Amino acid sequence: MASPDQMKDGIRKERCWDCVVVGAGPAGLTAAVYLARYLRLVLVLHDGESRAALIPTSHNIPGYSGGISGQQLLSDLSRQASRYGAAIERANVSQIDKDGDAFILRTASGALRASRVILATGVVDISPDIPGLHGSIFDGQIRYCPICDGYEAADKRIAVLGPLPHAIRKAEFLRTYSRLLTVITSQEPSREEIERVDDPSIHVECSGVRDIQGGKEMKVTFMSGKIQAFDIIYIAMGCSVRSDLGVALGASVDQAGALKVDAQQETSVKGLYAVGDVVSCLDQISVGTGHAAIAATAVHNSLPRNWRAG
Repeated sequence: MASPDQMKDGIRKERCWDCVVVGAGPAGLTAAVYLARYLRLVLVLHDGESRAALIPTSHNIPGYSGGISGQQLLSDLSRQASRYGAAIERANVSQIDKDGDAFILRTASGALRASRVILATGVVDISPDIPGLHGSIFDGQIRYCPICDGYEAADKRIAVLGPLPHAIRKAEFLRTYSRLLTVITSQEPSREEIERVDDPSIHVECSGVRDIQGGKEMKVTFMSGKIQAFDIIYIAMGCSVRSDLGVALGASVDQAGALKVDAQQETSVKGLYAVGDVVSCLDQISVGTGHAAIAATAVHNSLPRNWRAG
């Protein structure tokens, strides 16, 4: 970030950025690639907390027939964006203000100005505080998204952990891949909720979890003392949408807190765009990168022409 002698009135003295992208997940970095290739002055600011970094291996991203880890994908996208001239900095954006048609983004190192902003801040998965749970994310035993990796769970012993009815819905989706499904919930289901389960082979275990031990299999110890082994545990507790920066600017959100956008990915605040999981959509990398292509192109077309001098 800029040093104090590069600042004026708390705002970096470099000329106004054409666009600042907040968030360096697949969607944010793809937007930066497009904008840089449009020869726009683009800066990516991020806090290093991309949800994609937790993916051990993704097998449903087009073009990666052998799969790719989330960290490798982010590294590749960062290099690609930098190659075309995008600047990428680790900095937490605490506030965005409107300044006429432009925006002021504030960080711990000062503030900077941008003509357009793309929010690619994503979501954070909600996880229960259970000993042993988080240590098994990178080996693929703890999972969150059956759309992403249900195929790899075929015929495995699967537990879905979370409150009803979210856990039951996720278990029913996973029934495509396995008949060995158990919903673990501390909530005692009603008769109506049990009857709502389409497949009686989905077992419902009503008990709190004391701890989880990883290894070749996941051993779940219930509060009752009972121990049961699973190959994979899916968490079904929802997520928290990171839309605060947009909300503070007055951007409209849906009931889940996701930012509402138009066909060009622009929010209700003119010049403010949103892409990826922070928008109400199917939370998939391919969807987010599609958003990014649309938003970046709309941003480019909305700015003054940057015709090449000849």
